[in-house]
Amino acid sequence: MQVLSDRKAAPASRADRPERVLDPLSRVSEILFGLIMALTFTGTLSVAMADREEVRTLLFGAIGCNIAWGLVDAVMYLMNALTARGRDLLMIRAVRAATPEEAHGIIERAVSPTMAMILTTEDFERVRRSLLQLRGLGRTPAFTKDDWLGALAVFLLVFLSTFPVVIPFLVFRNVHLALRMSNVVALAMLFAAGYLLGRHGGYHPWRTGLTMMVLGVVLVALTIALGG
Repeated sequence: MQVLSDRKAAPASRADRPERVLDPLSRVSEILFGLIMALTFTGTLSVAMADREEVRTLLFGAIGCNIAWGLVDAVMYLMNALTARGRDLLMIRAVRAATPEEAHGIIERAVSPTMAMILTTEDFERVRRSLLQLRGLGRTPAFTKDDWLGALAVFLLVFLSTFPVVIPFLVFRNVHLALRMSNVVALAMLFAAGYLLGRHGGYHPWRTGLTMMVLGVVLVALTIALGG
């Protein structure tokens, strides 16, 4: 319930703690997306026949592709944020127009299944009363500062994740060596992303990191094979 959470006062112990624009899962997902897009370009490079002009074209293509997809992803992030806020407004209006019993059902469907199992009737009633007392909700959903910051973060994560993979082509003139170093960097980034994802989700970090490496290679191969 985004509208409600936006107006909830933070505990005193967290008052001075800056809010994260994107959660860890979103950050890792955007990095993986940009990385896989970049790898679809480097994966098609022919070491035996590539010259510096072809490498330059590849670099511009990889960077341009991630700029475009970063913009698309940022716009989709804004649309999702606005839609979620609109659904919250609809839910609050439905709660206010319903009987207490009906309102409890609406609130139960709005929270996660785990939370719904542990909340009592008194908890649902407390939430219902809090929603009735909310003021200044506005008639229509609107973007907030955090939405724009989140969209910017999405774009930067997709865009900047290109550079670690293409930097070896700028440093080494030997295309074979540059491609090998680029692959090493990409595998390291895939492992790091999987490791962080495993820690955040409660999985085994090392196993998740290795799985992410394999999954990333498979996705890149499929993307190249399908002409992506």
